[in-house]
Amino acid sequence: MFIKKCYAPFLVTLMFMGASITTGAQTTNFYYGDPLPDAPELAAPGPFAVGVTAMELINEAQLNIQEISAGVAPTYDRKLTVEVWYPAKGSKEGNAVYADVLGIPGNPNRPLVPFSFLGRAVREAEPDQSAGPYPLLIVSHGYLGSRVLMTYLTENLASKGYVVVAIDHPESTHRNPGKFTSTLYYRALDDLFVLNEVASLGAPGSTSLLSGMVDSDNTALIGYSMGGYGVLNAAGAGYSDQLLQMFSQMTGGNKAISIRTSGDSEYQASMDQRIKAIVAFAPWGMQRGAWTKEALSGIRVPTLLIAGDQDDISGYEDGVKAIYDGITDAEKYLLVYQNARHNVAPNPPPSESLAPGLDINEYYHYAEPVWDQRRINNINQHILTAFLGKILKGLDYDPYLKLPQESGEGEWKGFKPRTSLGLQLFSETTAE
Repeated sequence: MFIKKCYAPFLVTLMFMGASITTGAQTTNFYYGDPLPDAPELAAPGPFAVGVTAMELINEAQLNIQEISAGVAPTYDRKLTVEVWYPAKGSKEGNAVYADVLGIPGNPNRPLVPFSFLGRAVREAEPDQSAGPYPLLIVSHGYLGSRVLMTYLTENLASKGYVVVAIDHPESTHRNPGKFTSTLYYRALDDLFVLNEVASLGAPGSTSLLSGMVDSDNTALIGYSMGGYGVLNAAGAGYSDQLLQMFSQMTGGNKAISIRTSGDSEYQASMDQRIKAIVAFAPWGMQRGAWTKEALSGIRVPTLLIAGDQDDISGYEDGVKAIYDGITDAEKYLLVYQNARHNVAPNPPPSESLAPGLDINEYYHYAEPVWDQRRINNINQHILTAFLGKILKGLDYDPYLKLPQESGEGEWKGFKPRTSLGLQLFSETTAE
């Protein structure tokens, strides 16, 4: 069941990106994700104009983890707002306005600060079915986050012939923060529910804007932080008994998350065969015992992990790198930003986060202390284009992925000379 929501363009003050800069007689518009002069080759937008629409998907009669009493949870209709980007006809000069907030409700030190920014997509544009149906990408944000946290990436991938669906996870956004147990329980379930709903909406003959546009049998899941946690579980990494015990202690004895643990008899049999690849940016959980090494071997689809080697939220050696090492039966890649912390996925910081007196966490929800976020964005566009193009489209992108492990050991395909400094890429393309 779904209710479509349309957001009309409205006038905003141009900020940080999405601004016009005039040099002599030439005016250039910049948006999140536009290639910098040193952007690697595959960061450039693809051949399609991009349309965007917002929808509300309703997962009826779900456990309300927020309202657990004595270990028992009532049910509620779980409403997920999603933003959908797709190949479109018409202009590549978009009018999309994306809205979000900084801060946390009820926290006097971090008041809600609304902000908006422009994108290159066009609201409710006519879909371009000329090369469809298109592979489906489902994007899951961190805790706290939103569906527009990575528009530099979602717009870019849609321009290359994908339908991209980003989720606002209830009880996990800045507008609607909730108990962490909801995020622990629902991340993988939300991804799988959205996959089913979009597959229905995208089927030929549906009344949706997406009718005939979606090849749901060719799906990749993309997640950041807690989104990465959910993506790994959806792809076969069953949660550990340690995580089950932690969840039970946090919920007064409720063990609902046991349905997603590696020890559950039906869990592995429930893997969705439409999921052909996963991407996890700085996935949370390994450092906290969410998985055993044996459980990670349940991942059988090609996997791309992206991390900073100084990640102080998800951990690196005992966190993301340990996840990479634990995946033994799948093609796998690990892109490492040396000296980066956790924020290897989001858009650049909005200008509002620079306001005097604002909590520094508003800025560092997006920024990295060493890396230029726009540079990270371009590299992510490049590496995901190569990985997803290879796995979901069968394109000959191996030369962009078969690289020296250390960027200083040789030039990386697609990077301008001397610009791959500070990167590592681990890979194993055959199962052990």
